[in-house]
Amino acid sequence: MAEEQYLIDAWELGESWRVFRIISEFVEGIDLLHKIYPAVSIFGSARAKPEDLIYQKTELIARKCAQAGYAVITGGGGGVMEAANKGAAEAGGKSVGMNIELPFEQKPNAYANIRLSFRYFFVRKVMFIKYAQAYIILPGGFGTLDELTEAVTLIQTKKIKPFPVFLIDSNYWKPLIDWFKNSLIKNEKISAEDMEIFTIIDDPDELIKELTRRVII
Repeated sequence: MAEEQYLIDAWELGESWRVFRIISEFVEGIDLLHKIYPAVSIFGSARAKPEDLIYQKTELIARKCAQAGYAVITGGGGGVMEAANKGAAEAGGKSVGMNIELPFEQKPNAYANIRLSFRYFFVRKVMFIKYAQAYIILPGGFGTLDELTEAVTLIQTKKIKPFPVFLIDSNYWKPLIDWFKNSLIKNEKISAEDMEIFTIIDDPDELIKELTRRVII
């Protein structure tokens, strides 16, 4: 019984100290990122390779964002994140990588010139939302969908001020948009006007034009 009670006490102590780790991640992130303005957060698959069209398109978009005066914030890993950090850095812009500590897949890329590391996804997600004036979302998997739906939900529920959410590659996103229309709207799970929260764009130049129109520096 004594050993069992010790383990319980140790676990509870560990839970209490975890709060300080969480606070420290918030403090570090806020201290660094509040100086960065304006900025866009770019999301997409960590599995995209440099020879992939989506990687190259992301690099171009990030370069154009940096040239237009926007810092670029990514998750700091490979694939689309690497491409975005690369494009922004090579254009002479602020290239922020907010890496997450994972047992597999995620490794910091070499192109972020401003770096943060997080253990907790939810702290990192707050930083993405709080310090971005727009979201640019390229094809990706569960993590990308998580960031998309998080932003759309916060805007829909008016928990944050609305900001532009751009979905890049209409062919990739069309099945999801069709499902929104044919299932969610049809079954009254969302309203038709909720579809106005995001904009689908294919052309990088059109994206920058829309971004600068809606996010005034």
